[in-house]
Amino acid sequence: MEQDQVQRYVKSLERTIENNYHYLKKSIEDFQEMCRMASPEKRMPAGIANDIREMYKEIRNRMTEIKAIEQLLQGKYRQYYRRDPLRDKEIMEFGFLVKNCYSKFEYTMVQIESIKRLKEHAPRADHVKEPIEWFRSTENQVTFTKDLRILTELDYQPTPEEVGGERRGTAGGRALTLFLIHGDSVSLDHLQSQIQLREHDIIERYGQEEIHGVLAHLRKVDPLEVEKKFQQFMESNGLVKLKCLFVQIHSPSDLEPDLLESLKKTLQEMTEGQLRTFLI
Repeated sequence: MEQDQVQRYVKSLERTIENNYHYLKKSIEDFQEMCRMASPEKRMPAGIANDIREMYKEIRNRMTEIKAIEQLLQGKYRQYYRRDPLRDKEIMEFGFLVKNCYSKFEYTMVQIESIKRLKEHAPRADHVKEPIEWFRSTENQVTFTKDLRILTELDYQPTPEEVGGERRGTAGGRALTLFLIHGDSVSLDHLQSQIQLREHDIIERYGQEEIHGVLAHLRKVDPLEVEKKFQQFMESNGLVKLKCLFVQIHSPSDLEPDLLESLKKTLQEMTEGQLRTFLI
């Protein structure tokens, strides 16, 4: 290939990169906006999920084409090609941004599907009571509902210590501890910034002066031990005026419809700094 032909060929490849770059620049904002429409808490426009996936595929194809052309230019035609570092950096940032948005979108779709399945199966599961609304966040409430279902679905073998003992129908001692913390907003802000929970535990700011949470236990746990650990945490962080109320759940049947109301009433009777386990 003559030198003029090579240069024209390189120019055509550079134009392809430039065209793809401008497409990405115009499409990224639209793609982000479309991904934001996916939410477990509101209805999505019809067909938007398919549009997002198709647009993501097109964006990935464009970026793959850019990468392949640049490899060719930087290899075989290096002497004719002048890189644009700023453009290359921007394209790389587009890649990270799109991947992050799409990952969040797919995670949201999993949440939406989980909520849909829960609603579909609820009428058939007459033996499982509708869980109380322990959380205001849809995501947290769905996770809480899953944890309750696992209490009855998992079938762990009992430990030697549990054989013959009273297990209240639990699966190998698995349980959930619901906790309700009440106090001034400043103290609750400090608590949220300092408390470290495990992967499957949940904590939510239920109101300005209240926090709701759930601790998931895979083994038998003494409620007093949970209470003791919270007491140590409160004292070490100077949170001595907060009221803390705990209730251990071994089965969905423990969640009576008026449980939340009973807990609220008990909380009103407690004094500042008091920790108590509510027995059911």
